[in-house]
Amino acid sequence: MSFFRKKFYVADTHFGHDLMLTRPGRPFSSTEEMDEALIDRWNAVVGDNDIVYHLGDFAMGLADEDRVSGVFNRLRGSKVLVLGNHDFKRPNVLHPTLARLDWMTSPSATVETTDEGHRVFLSHYAHRVWPGCHKGSFHFFGHSHGNLPAIGRSRDVGVDCSDIAFAPKTFAELTQGML
Repeated sequence: MSFFRKKFYVADTHFGHDLMLTRPGRPFSSTEEMDEALIDRWNAVVGDNDIVYHLGDFAMGLADEDRVSGVFNRLRGSKVLVLGNHDFKRPNVLHPTLARLDWMTSPSATVETTDEGHRVFLSHYAHRVWPGCHKGSFHFFGHSHGNLPAIGRSRDVGVDCSDIAFAPKTFAELTQGML
């Protein structure tokens, strides 16, 4: 049996993070409302066989493993974690709650993939240069919550960006006007 897998990209969901409620553009009255909206929007576009590259800062309150795994298990698709600053228990040590989740591959600091025939470099952090940037590759990042302008073929894919609208996006959606 063969099936078509779409690829999606997103960053900075910060599931369960109270501080995110104070960010401009996050119109939620509670973390529960925010989490439910993020889950609903994710599942509205991602299919069970799709892949979602999450570019860091998946959740906060990682000590509540049942809550974090409950959110993770409700999200459709296979998930790849590119590590963000809030994904660690301490420097260079992935939080055990995240380590126990069923990621498609082991979480890592950067990932490279191809999408629609284009090379794509993924990192939680924005890079001024990235592998293949002088040869037409793309770079998707998070961390900046929509506050850092793109350089060349790079862009923020965090849920706070107005065109992301709290849902994972495809390569075509993210690169519209960049090709």
